[in-house]
Order: sequence, then C-alpha cells, then structure tokens
Amino acid sequence: MKRRFELIIGLAIVLFVGAVFTSARAYQKQVRHDAKVELQKSAKQKALPKSSAKDTGLAGDEAPTAETAKASTKTKMNPVNWKKSSQKNEYPDLDKHPQAYLKVSIAKQRVYVMDGKNVLYTMYASTGSKDSPTPTGTFHIQKERGDFFYNAASKEGAKYWVSFKDHGIYLFHTVPTDKNGKFIPKEAQQLGKEAQSHGCVRLSVPDAKWIYKNVPEGMKVEIH
Repeated sequence: MKRRFELIIGLAIVLFVGAVFTSARAYQKQVRHDAKVELQKSAKQKALPKSSAKDTGLAGDEAPTAETAKASTKTKMNPVNWKKSSQKNEYPDLDKHPQAYLKVSIAKQRVYVMDGKNVLYTMYASTGSKDSPTPTGTFHIQKERGDFFYNAASKEGAKYWVSFKDHGIYLFHTVPTDKNGKFIPKEAQQLGKEAQSHGCVRLSVPDAKWIYKNVPEGMKVEIH
C-alpha cells in the first residue's frame, strides 16, 4: 500500500515538472516571436519614405515638409472669376526669374508664366475666336502698353493692355469693357472656357494688371 502511494506521488511530480517545463518553453517561444515581429516592424518603418510612412499611419502627426507645401501651391487655382487673380498663391517675383517668359495655350485657354520648363503661375485666358484667331508662334513684349483703350469698330475696350505683336494690334488685356470702361459680364464669363476674343489674349482684371505693371519689354511670348 505504501509502495503504491509513493508511486502515485512520484508520477504526479513527474507530470507537474513536465507541465512546467512545457509551459516555460512555450512562453520563451512566444517572447522570441513577439521580439521578431517588433524588429521587423521597426525596420519597415525606418525604410519607408516620409510620405509613405504617413500614408500607412506609421508617421503619426508628422507635418508636411516646406518643399511639399510649396509645391502644392503651384496648382491651387481659384475658381474662374474675372474679378480675381487665377491662383491662390502670389504672383512670381520676376527679379528672381530673369529668364521668365509667357506661354499661351490656345487649346487649354491658359497663360503660363514660365521659367524654363517650370510653371511659375497659371492664368485663365480667352484667346481669339475661329473668325479672328490669335496668331501662333514666338513673339516678344513690345513697348506699347496702356491702362485703357476702346475700339469703336468692335464696340469693345479693355484695361491694362500690353502689346506683343504689330505694335498695338495684338495685346494681353482684361476681359472687355464698354466705352465707359465698365466690364461686360456676358463676355467676361467666357474667361478660361471659350476662345471669344478678336485675336488678343483676354485675362482676369488682376492678372492683366500684373502683366501691365511687371512684365518687361522684350520678354518672350510663345503661343501655340
């Protein structure tokens, strides 16, 4: 009887020790697995570019860089409004861009202030209609410019005009006005949408005023 009791006690001890050993091994295995996962996650986060890390939520509340913020402003256009400037950001400082030029896109009804291949500013425009197309090619800003003109033949005028061809014939200027200098809303609403001019390049009032005051004689103009 005593012998049987000792055997039972011994077996219980063996089973208990085995269970403890198995549990300890499982715990160590789980710890190693968790540590491996954390190391992989840390390495992946370090390898990601800042933009990708932010997209996956790994970068927390990291703010965009100054370069990213500056680049995003280049494409932020205001809704088409002939009374306002075309873009939300400020006009470029031409003193910092001595090689700047104007590029007119008839297809897109836009005027781009360019420096090489870089777009410094984008303006809504309205170029010549099919009956009176805007000439295409390479031109240069001429010396003629003024704050107002009126053409009795077309019964339209404009403000802030700058000549780029034929010395006062083909111009950059505002949307049309009547003989009293009051803007004609019906014509102005075509800005950035349709080619409606008599060959000139129509612009919003602030955009035309900026060109009138800042674009120098001799600046290249490309129209296509």
